[in-house]
Amino acid sequence: MKRTIMICLLAAVSLLTATAQRGMRVRKNVPLDSIRLSDPAILADQKTKMYYMTGTGGMMWRSSDLKLWEGPFRVTEFEADSWMGPRPMIWAAEPHVTGDGWYYYFATFTNQAVKIGNVRGNVIERRASQVLRADNPMGPYRAFGDATYLPADRPTLDGTYWKDRDGKPYMVFCGEWLQNWNGTMEKIELKPDLSGTIGEPKVLFRASDSPWSREKNDQGEITWNKVTDGPWLFRTATGRLGMLWTSWVFDVYTQGVAYSESGTLDGPWTQEPDPITPPGYGHSMLFQRFDGQWMMSVHHHSKDGRGRTIRIPHLFEVDMSGDKLKVITNK
Repeated sequence: MKRTIMICLLAAVSLLTATAQRGMRVRKNVPLDSIRLSDPAILADQKTKMYYMTGTGGMMWRSSDLKLWEGPFRVTEFEADSWMGPRPMIWAAEPHVTGDGWYYYFATFTNQAVKIGNVRGNVIERRASQVLRADNPMGPYRAFGDATYLPADRPTLDGTYWKDRDGKPYMVFCGEWLQNWNGTMEKIELKPDLSGTIGEPKVLFRASDSPWSREKNDQGEITWNKVTDGPWLFRTATGRLGMLWTSWVFDVYTQGVAYSESGTLDGPWTQEPDPITPPGYGHSMLFQRFDGQWMMSVHHHSKDGRGRTIRIPHLFEVDMSGDKLKVITNK
């Protein structure tokens, strides 16, 4: 079942990327629920007073009110001689600002022409998280630092940015289950200007630590799900460090949360026993509206009239005022 889901996801991403490469007509006044987008990440840009949304496929949408959007715009450029190739697949892109005047584009890139292994019948393609940079939120975002940020012999994904209490910047990312068969959540230190990484990755927790994810193994026994997906770091008003992340409950995309007992990335991480969002929602990130309200951007899995899975961006308000993040679902 899980392999079938992954094959369907790869096919969907390939179709989305191919469409983007051919060029897409820019549309205006598009309601959020009319956009088809996986892993939506939104930057509330104080300079322009606009919201910028990107995600899997690597296209950009923009809005002044989070309700009506303009896009999609192509915002990335690649060198043919990089490990990514001239037209990589793009997953889970995130725009970030750090206060140094640049806009950063954390994303997962896949070069399907390069194979790095075969595990239990799964061909592993060259896939890794990398950082691009631009001088404005609409790009173009280009590679600017080290040729690679993460080991070339491992498939990694869903890299995100965090500055920890030691004042150093880090990338938090997933080690893919297709290779390790027990997905990991890991960190690696970034150079001060985000142009590369320092040292080796460190595992923060594993898929098997989840108390809420579920799947059936090859013997038909119910066990934890192998997938780690979509990390996002946050601090509550009390200073508590948390991480949103996503896996599966059988065939339902589901999101949980973990909290660090030390208040740093090193943890140890304690997993909350229950999912934090309703079933079918996942791969979230957090941002503040211009009025100060904290928001969660996620995508929702649903079926169209032909039984195909579609992914639609959705926004929840969240309460960050206490010791734990709370999702407001009654609006």
